[in-house]
Amino acid sequence: MSKIQIFTTGATGYIGGSILDRLLAHPDRPAFEITTLVRSEEKARALKFFGLRPVVGSFQDLSLLEGLAADADIIFDAVDADNLEAARAMLRGLKKRHQAIGKAAVFIHTANIQSGTGLLADNAAGMYATDKIWNDADANDIETLPDSAPHRDVDLAIIDADRQGFVKTAGISNNRSIQIPSLIRTALDRRRAGMVGKGLNIWSNVHIDDVADLYMNIFNAVNSDRQPGHGREGYYFGENGEHTLYDVGKGIGNVLVELGECTSAEPTSFAREEIDRYFGGSTSLGSNSRCRGNRSRAIGWRPKMTSTDLFASLSREVEEVMRRGQNNGRLSSF
Repeated sequence: MSKIQIFTTGATGYIGGSILDRLLAHPDRPAFEITTLVRSEEKARALKFFGLRPVVGSFQDLSLLEGLAADADIIFDAVDADNLEAARAMLRGLKKRHQAIGKAAVFIHTANIQSGTGLLADNAAGMYATDKIWNDADANDIETLPDSAPHRDVDLAIIDADRQGFVKTAGISNNRSIQIPSLIRTALDRRRAGMVGKGLNIWSNVHIDDVADLYMNIFNAVNSDRQPGHGREGYYFGENGEHTLYDVGKGIGNVLVELGECTSAEPTSFAREEIDRYFGGSTSLGSNSRCRGNRSRAIGWRPKMTSTDLFASLSREVEEVMRRGQNNGRLSSF
């Protein structure tokens, strides 16, 4: 019996690395041939140790992407939700594969539709909460999002490929981001926790381990007799609780007071010049982004980490940022 050909991107990144960990620990691991795209020979040598087939290249190598996709039964794309040309290259490869063997591959991609610059975000700038909660099981509602919204062009190209029938696509969205480490670094620099506007905006949250589990739930579903939603019905939201920007700021402030780094735990609003300095002029941290992963749970996903765990992790996150230095780009587990 031939092995399942899996192609992954972002294997040394936070999401991609977590996916790869799950694949390596999967009970059916001997049945997988895993090819992964890496940027350097050094990273390639490290991954060979785990029995993987690393290929050195980047998302700018479109012909390479097309060829790797053409050989894949399943693709896990955990990199750069904005790169339309890279997505098109992989879709061309999958179409060639379908024309050659008549079988649709599976393309599981990271759909950046929740984060502060993503499709579900609004322009609240921290001044208000929203009652709008997006449901991943409501394809009609998701389709009301404008085609001009950030990242939407990539999502539409992938959904259209599914509609043509040569690939089955699923998009996983999550609010894992650089939000918390960024707020910590900023708080340490200004000696006070901060927020955009009044910090009233609400985000859904999810832990990286639960995100990786969601990828595996979809992977297991497509490799079974089940028929999980795909294409326009293939959005899977990762969320398990919510938080306001104010509450995160206050939590960071409490830790900083305990560590003697500031005298008040109460976050203050960022001045315009601070938003320019720390966030490139963007108020996206003050956006609302609320959702419910009903479709995700319908395929058996059971997230474990909650908002309580997020706030409990702030002390560890602050100490880690301080230990590594404020310029470190480490991502939070949430």
